[in-house]
Amino acid sequence: MSKRIAFAPLAAAIGLGFSLLAGSLVAPSSARAEGEIRIAEQFGIVYLLLNVVRDQQLIEKHGKQEGIDIKVDWTQLSGGAAVNDALLSGSIDIAGAGVGPLLTIWDRTRGKQNVKAVASLGNFPYYLLSNNPKVKTIADFTEQDRIAVPAVGVSVQSRFLQYAAAKQWGDKEFNRLDKYTLAVPHPDATAALIAGGTELTGHFSNPPFQDQALQTPGVHVVLNSYDVLGPNSPTVLFATEKFRDENPKTYKAFVEALTEAAEFAQNDKGAAADTYLRVTQARIDRATLLKIIENPQIEFTVTPKNTYPLAEFLYRVGAIKNKPASWEDYFFQDTRPLQGS
Repeated sequence: MSKRIAFAPLAAAIGLGFSLLAGSLVAPSSARAEGEIRIAEQFGIVYLLLNVVRDQQLIEKHGKQEGIDIKVDWTQLSGGAAVNDALLSGSIDIAGAGVGPLLTIWDRTRGKQNVKAVASLGNFPYYLLSNNPKVKTIADFTEQDRIAVPAVGVSVQSRFLQYAAAKQWGDKEFNRLDKYTLAVPHPDATAALIAGGTELTGHFSNPPFQDQALQTPGVHVVLNSYDVLGPNSPTVLFATEKFRDENPKTYKAFVEALTEAAEFAQNDKGAAADTYLRVTQARIDRATLLKIIENPQIEFTVTPKNTYPLAEFLYRVGAIKNKPASWEDYFFQDTRPLQGS
């Protein structure tokens, strides 16, 4: 009989070096003058561009070029649902989450807060892992299995799983595997998968957690998101129309900072790895980390790639009510990003 999961001790035991909330949300506030931005990120290498922005104080740098001093507040959350709630409550200005949560909040705020994406954080393959030797494909999961995702039904990992289920069993069965999913932060899910002996036998992960887990005998890849959708940008940054319109200089400084960070990370992987280790304090060997980010399937860029097939799918199965005509409907049309999809 499998054991219930005690996530926090497991994460501590293998030294992943993360906390669930590395910063506290400030109370909602009314419209402010230019010069303040509050950013929420989550866990993993997919947020490396924000690590670079923070480490090199690029928002502050580009703010000075716009003639303003910008105060930057950082917080770390887990799961798109929590991030979306924080954005709509006014606790943060920039939300970092998957395309799944973006499309959910874009759909629900049309004609109101008008939340849209600012930029991509890059292209990354996400792996669905399992430590159950009987699970070779998604069709092998049973009632005895549980799959960790950042947010049940909403996270981009959940949406990837639904997309794969629809391909396997048809659109009417798109949520067939949702009943097996649990909301668990990536560090804790990785620890549970590595330790074994719990009800959690699957984890739809992201780098570097998926790579760390795969070093454990018996942990294997069940599904690669690139095999389902092709190379794509799974994680993005988004904001309300109000923040963008009322803080044009701060917003521009943020976009320019992110663009500079993407060029830095893509062109100097060694320095990018050092930045990730310095900012996150993650306990991962530098050589291992560098090998991960040098994977040719990973690209650091602000330009979104291949996000629209997921948007079209979510509309088709009724997960969102509004059908975007293209990726441009749910991205702000700024100077950057350019030529997305």
